[in-house]
Amino acid sequence: MGLIDVDALKARLTDENLRIADVRWYLNKPGAGRAAYEGGHIPGAFFVDLDTDLADMAGYGAPGRHPLPSVEAFRDRMESLGIGSDTYVVAYDDVGGAVAARLWWMLDNLGHRGGAAVLDGGINAWVEHGLPLSTDEPHYDTARLALADRWTNVIARDELAARLGQVTLLDSRAGERYRGEVEPIDPNPGHIPTAISAPTMSNLDGSGRFLDQPALIARFAGLLADDRPTVTYCGSGTNACHNALAMRMAGLPNPILYVGSYSDWSRSGMPTDK
Repeated sequence: MGLIDVDALKARLTDENLRIADVRWYLNKPGAGRAAYEGGHIPGAFFVDLDTDLADMAGYGAPGRHPLPSVEAFRDRMESLGIGSDTYVVAYDDVGGAVAARLWWMLDNLGHRGGAAVLDGGINAWVEHGLPLSTDEPHYDTARLALADRWTNVIARDELAARLGQVTLLDSRAGERYRGEVEPIDPNPGHIPTAISAPTMSNLDGSGRFLDQPALIARFAGLLADDRPTVTYCGSGTNACHNALAMRMAGLPNPILYVGSYSDWSRSGMPTDK
């Protein structure tokens, strides 16, 4: 469904169709994710860079800090890492899946046949289980990956602006950013008008693992008050995928992703609330 636990991943390590992606990334710290990977990662994992592998910083598609790459560029990169149509992909990070969920969402959105999941608890859970890390970087033969030819279930700024009040808009950022108390990177602190605060970290328990399904159902029952379509956003279209994953785990319809997110909205002179 989108999550895998440490025991299940450990049991699959010898599966030739398994690929593990280390997607660690840190705001305002270029290169820190790669450095963390080189310092120790789950055996067999390769590094996937949010900025260069999961986004097109030249600005293809939706604007914002992490616009989606073209499907062709994404497919080519995944194939070069050895991800083929029958490959099962497990993504992890060290922030409860908030970054890894972006890779899960991209593969899921494009209908990846082999399936994709986020490691529940990430590398922290792996270490807590006493399992080893590696500094070896694997290299796989280029694969062939069949994907859909376009991104779907996404929304651009102008369309969202026209539909405010007609959709349930979830702000996936931390509460203090939603309230405009702090803003580390984007102009005009605050949130998009009509948005509801739905921090991604509230999808997790105290150990950094996802809440169970009944708890997730209860969480979203308090956020989704009617039958309007749901749109999820964050700062740059990354953490918002975590709410999409949580909604999947709760058995809810897939939300629409505003990829440009607050980085696009706030830099375009659109109105904001606090």
